Amino acid sequence: MSGRPALGRSALIIGLGGAGSRVLGLVREQVVAALFGASAATDAFRVAFRVPLALYDLLIGGMVSSAMVPVLSEDAADNAALGRRLSVLLTVATLILLAAVVLLMALAPQLIALLGAGYSAGVQALSVDLVRVVLPALVFMGVSGVLTAALNSRERFHYPAIATAAFNGGVVLAALALHQQFGIASLALGVVGGAALQAALQAPGLRGVPLRPRFDLTDPALRRMLRLYLPVALGLVVSTVGIAIDTNLASRTGEGSLAAMGFATTLVQFPLGLIATGVSSAVLPALARHAKVMSGDGGGSARQAYRSELALALRLVLVTIAPATVALVVLREPVIALLFQRGAFDDTAAARTSLAFLAYAPGLPAAALDQVLIFGFYAQQRTIPPVLVGVAAVGIYLVCGLALIGPLGMTGLALANSVQWLSHAIIMALLTQRSLGGLGGLGLGPAALRVVLASLAMAAILLVVRTQLLREAPGDGLFLAGGLVVAGVAGAAAYVGTLAVLGRGELTLLVDAVRARRG
Repeated sequence: MSGRPALGRSALIIGLGGAGSRVLGLVREQVVAALFGASAATDAFRVAFRVPLALYDLLIGGMVSSAMVPVLSEDAADNAALGRRLSVLLTVATLILLAAVVLLMALAPQLIALLGAGYSAGVQALSVDLVRVVLPALVFMGVSGVLTAALNSRERFHYPAIATAAFNGGVVLAALALHQQFGIASLALGVVGGAALQAALQAPGLRGVPLRPRFDLTDPALRRMLRLYLPVALGLVVSTVGIAIDTNLASRTGEGSLAAMGFATTLVQFPLGLIATGVSSAVLPALARHAKVMSGDGGGSARQAYRSELALALRLVLVTIAPATVALVVLREPVIALLFQRGAFDDTAAARTSLAFLAYAPGLPAAALDQVLIFGFYAQQRTIPPVLVGVAAVGIYLVCGLALIGPLGMTGLALANSVQWLSHAIIMALLTQRSLGGLGGLGLGPAALRVVLASLAMAAILLVVRTQLLREAPGDGLFLAGGLVVAGVAGAAAYVGTLAVLGRGELTLLVDAVRARRG
């Protein structure tokens, strides 16, 4: 898969699947906003859902890229060998997740008392009920994560790409069909159904790979994954503690704050999922192959190939995440009005969501680039450096969050997240440069300068169009959508035109990616 066309093709496959997922994610948030608004009930659901999500990240999600894909890639071409490794992995993971679900159901009241200490007794009681409904999704999410790792190791990206949309689709369908009967619990039921569907849709991609229950803790591949993942797990424990503190602090900033932060996070996650996740997942198997050769020959051509592949991924992320960030920042208010402002989602909720997103936005490009850098270390099976950086970044977040929550409330917590993302990316970039003997000669500096200048030109055009067409967000959704389309086209033209004047390298990168996808 090495090279510009192959990376572009794989990234676009993953990106298109991610786009489908993010679009359905936006639809999901639109449904939540319309049915429940930025309310105490929405807060209760978001607190409840953070429990299985954090456990998934800790037990499975963090292992997918850091350990599963690099190790499974070694047996990816051999169905029998992959089947043995995957059978052990699925069996052990399922048993651990089932035990976790049983334990967490029993401890649900204590968990909610910790996470939502600032909420009233009624909201906490609702959160406990929702946690117990949503927890079975953890098992399906874990199975889905293992299947994704196996498919990515074989570079069959389209199955996970399709399945990523199923989760949000399940939540949307359940909320629309069941909200009158079950209220906010319809979202929890949708999470369970969506997670199950996500796992089921990926199974056909492993046709021909023999799978059967196999419990073997002595399996050498499993032990190697665990050794690789242990540092990551320790870092994720710290990250999970940070999430718990973040949720606790958010519960003390007023009713609806966690809901508004969640809606703003949806806008942040859309470009991250579409761009950073697509490129990072696509480049990981190729980087892992280069890294394996690089460790054997001590450098040479494999090291240069690794550096070039990594630089290509960083440039592709940079040239796409920058205009996405600029457009969302300048047009955030009409975008939020178009996407969410209907039903129970009122002007106050829109204003709080806009403010939260503005605080998150400075860290968005850093988070996108950071994901590629992290995967670069995972490809080398070096999991300790990202973990240590992650621990330091959580510490930075806690210091900033505790300092800013008093004067700024919810906005202070969002700003603290931006500082965390920025600091993490900067440290990872310095470590990457040091480990590879520098990244000079790969065109990253000039590319960044051209992208910044093109983004400034785009921002200027968007401000003009917004002033003329979108001075105030009208109630007519069709007019608002039309104005945003005009703004988007004008901004994209300014961005592409400026890049064409400054140099065609980044434009060529985008064109090659599109051509690869069409091929």
